[in-house]
Amino acid sequence: MVATLVRLRFLILGNTLKGKPWQIVAVVIGGLYGLGVLFGVVAGLVALSFLPAELARTITVLGGAAAVLGWIVLPLIGPGTDQTVDPARLAIFPIPINQLVLALAVSGVLGVPGIVTSIAALATAATWWQHPLAAVAAIVCAVIGVFTCVVGSRAVTALSSGVGGGRRFREAKGILVFIPLILLGPIFIGLTALLRGSFDTLPSVADVVAWTPLGAIWSVPGYIATGDPLRAAAGFAIGIVTLALLAVLWRSSLRHALENPSRGSSPTKAGTRKLGFFSLFPATPWGAVASRALTYWIRDPRYAQSLIVIPLVPVFLFVYSGNFDNFGLLNALGPIVALLLALSIYTDVSYDNTAFALHLSTGVSGRDDRLGRVVALGVFAVPVSVMLTVGSVWFTNSWQVLPGLLGLVFGLLLSGLALSSVLSGRFAFPVPAPGENPFKAKPGGGFALMLSTFATWGGLMVLVLPETVLAVVGFVTGDAIWGWLALVVGLLLGSVLLVIGVRVGGAVLDRRGPELLVQLQGAK
Repeated sequence: MVATLVRLRFLILGNTLKGKPWQIVAVVIGGLYGLGVLFGVVAGLVALSFLPAELARTITVLGGAAAVLGWIVLPLIGPGTDQTVDPARLAIFPIPINQLVLALAVSGVLGVPGIVTSIAALATAATWWQHPLAAVAAIVCAVIGVFTCVVGSRAVTALSSGVGGGRRFREAKGILVFIPLILLGPIFIGLTALLRGSFDTLPSVADVVAWTPLGAIWSVPGYIATGDPLRAAAGFAIGIVTLALLAVLWRSSLRHALENPSRGSSPTKAGTRKLGFFSLFPATPWGAVASRALTYWIRDPRYAQSLIVIPLVPVFLFVYSGNFDNFGLLNALGPIVALLLALSIYTDVSYDNTAFALHLSTGVSGRDDRLGRVVALGVFAVPVSVMLTVGSVWFTNSWQVLPGLLGLVFGLLLSGLALSSVLSGRFAFPVPAPGENPFKAKPGGGFALMLSTFATWGGLMVLVLPETVLAVVGFVTGDAIWGWLALVVGLLLGSVLLVIGVRVGGAVLDRRGPELLVQLQGAK
């Protein structure tokens, strides 16, 4: 059974890529990136063999703990685990739960991230080649460590898909879990700043991490090499217990998810309801689309996932400025928020899923569809971006750059909405379906969504190049006229591009609407 499911994994992956050149390109790019990272890590681990054993132990423990932590938190803060063999699709088959857990674990190890992690972990044996017993222990611990990464990741995914299947739970998780996890970068930077100039404390930090489930298994070879077998035995025991507990947790949550599949919310009882946003927009096709889209922005956790990042941007800019006496980096707050908001609707039709059939059956034109979605986002995107821009300039007391920054903000917003209007009418992207975990990734769709995101960013950078050049010249020279020119160009060029984007995107949607609906129905 294990071998069958592993073969099924690669068969599904091959069929997913067949006839989709862009997905193949994305897989190749991801593979090359993984090889580059892997080469650097292996070279570094080999180089550690020529350093003192205590320093090598410190680095391997901290690096191994970071790997485990990354595997566990990425399914929450990223697109999720790429489950080519989706356990939910196996619920109808009488597969014993223990065999299913083992097969999915092996399947996870044989994925691209699992292979890269496995090779890097096994390369730790090269760090201890001068200590044969430690090198043998490194191989055994590497296997345990890799399975800890994979099983921990799958346990988190199963919990978020099963136990966290309710909408209220997902919204609470988005606030209580997603925000602290996304702030891990600033937290690590703060810790790095505290440790800067005091590297002597790193061995002590590694000793503490070695007592935790994250770093215990990675500390075993180092303690053997430094002549501390009791401490090595304790680390090995903690590592084994950690893997066992994660496996039990995954098995339990997986069984719960298979026996109690998530279902859509039950319909509420009929009663008197207010019209909500439908009473605020005109009774026109684009007004109806705008009302529905704005309702989704408020109530759909998949849209809320995009908005959670916005209030965290100032925190990142504050931390990455690196100097409490120079907050100039905060002036980028408005343009960054405008960029994120403008490109947040290029998957709008994909989020509609089969509800998009309503637009086709009622005869809503593509132009009204595009205009309604743009208006819904613009209702809050424009004031939020402008207020953040003015607020950042007030805080840094650099009013001379305000016109240039506003030019960038309006250029990014208007041009980004134009680009999103065309893309969302042309392509269907792999996104979570309504009612699903917003962190869930479609099987085989992670690379495609990542590639489309980078391509969209690149296209937008080309569209806003004129106002960007004018604004940068103004920032460098200090001449206010360049900033005002950037503002005028951003408004005029952005408005023209938005009109073109709505018209072209509408025409594309009119032409490809039925085909898009077929793709969305096939993605269920």
